[in-house]
Amino acid sequence: MLLILGTIRLPAANLDAARPIMRRMAEVSRCEDGCAEYCYAEDVFDPGLIHVKELWRDKAALDRHFLSVHLSEWRAAWPELEIKDRNLCVYEVGHPRAT
Repeated sequence: MLLILGTIRLPAANLDAARPIMRRMAEVSRCEDGCAEYCYAEDVFDPGLIHVKELWRDKAALDRHFLSVHLSEWRAAWPELEIKDRNLCVYEVGHPRAT
C-alpha cells in the first residue's frame, strides 16, 4: 500500500471556490481502481491549510491516477485558486493493525 500525506495551501478567501473542485477530485478518485481512501481536510487552526490523505493499493494504481483527466483538471485550477506550498510525501506501508 502507498500512503500519501501532506498539505496544500491556498488563500482562505478562495476556500468556497475550491471546495466543489476538491469534492469532485475526491469523489472521482475514490472510484478509481486501487484507491482505498482519498480525502481533504481543512485545518481548524490555520485557514487555507488543507491536509491531504490518500491510500493506494500499489504503484500501478497511483501511476494511473497521475494520468487521469480529473487530476489534470484539478491541477489546471491551481493558479486561479492560488494553491501554493504543496507538500506531499508518499510512504510505503504494510498491513494495518489496531493500536
